[in-house]
Amino acid sequence: MRTRTKSPAVRRLAAAAVALGSSLAFTVPVGSAAAAPADVVPTVFFGDSYTADYGIAPFHEADSNRLFCFQAKENYPAVATRGLAEKGITLDVQSDVSCSGALVRNFWEEQETLPGSGLKVPAQQDALKHDTRLVVGSLGGNTLGFTRVLKQCSDKLRSSPGALLPGTPVDADQPAATCGEYFSSGGGKKWLDAQFELVGFDLEEMLDRTMYFAPDAKRVLVGYPRLVPADTTKCMTAAPGQSELPFADIPKDALPVLDQIQKRLNDVMRKAAADSDGGAGFVDLYAQTGGNTACDGTERGIGGLLEDSQLKFGDQALPWYAHPNEKGRDIQAQRVTDKVAETFGK
Repeated sequence: MRTRTKSPAVRRLAAAAVALGSSLAFTVPVGSAAAAPADVVPTVFFGDSYTADYGIAPFHEADSNRLFCFQAKENYPAVATRGLAEKGITLDVQSDVSCSGALVRNFWEEQETLPGSGLKVPAQQDALKHDTRLVVGSLGGNTLGFTRVLKQCSDKLRSSPGALLPGTPVDADQPAATCGEYFSSGGGKKWLDAQFELVGFDLEEMLDRTMYFAPDAKRVLVGYPRLVPADTTKCMTAAPGQSELPFADIPKDALPVLDQIQKRLNDVMRKAAADSDGGAGFVDLYAQTGGNTACDGTERGIGGLLEDSQLKFGDQALPWYAHPNEKGRDIQAQRVTDKVAETFGK
């Protein structure tokens, strides 16, 4: 079990936030803290490719530094904002800083969006303001190294089809065909244990920082949608109109292992939200998307690993790399809408 040990910087942030909250308690009218939002709710969305909704076109291209964030113009923050307005909660979106490839530490450190290019975006926490009242998003998958896990299990991802997918196999000397066993015991299991420890620690720091920089904000951490179904035999059939299997050449016996890795990540995120000082909401997408995995045919909410997404560079289509398609995006948006409405008592 991970021991909750904050870094000195985080301890100072948390202490300052508590002190600030105590002083504000004497100046805010009685009852206002529990009141439903009036007029607009200043909001910041943060996150990685699952918040940016990589793969959905069109995406924001005006800022060259953010080009490789692949942030869809109609990502789930945009769709959820409209859904909340219909429920009487109007968001004033101060910023959506979600960016593909973001690690948890990119919440407080700048991110190079294309390795070696010099293209960088500021730390995501820079978007938070003192009057921000809602902070929503997902981080954790890249810190875990999930793309490295996928490459460990796929020869195709280790070659040209996976060239644009960040990361390298965890151990390139181990054949992809044995990745299920590799992550279940020995070196792969030890590597995963260390990565999960890091994810939990970094999420703790991230949530503490949101409390410091936006002390009055409600915080909602959004989990990742389920990729692999309980019945993995469904993954042995290509989706309608596709020639590749949903998980390409990843061995069938490795699919339950991938699912357990994702479930463990979901559990770490849920615990981080529950244990956070002041509490944070959690959207359990894993539990809510078991019938919309990459292997669910016409009901799939996840694009196949090597299935063409809506993005193109020139004539070259970019794969989904197991990210939400429009159906999956709409599920994300609906669940986030429901959670935020519940948070504000609507």
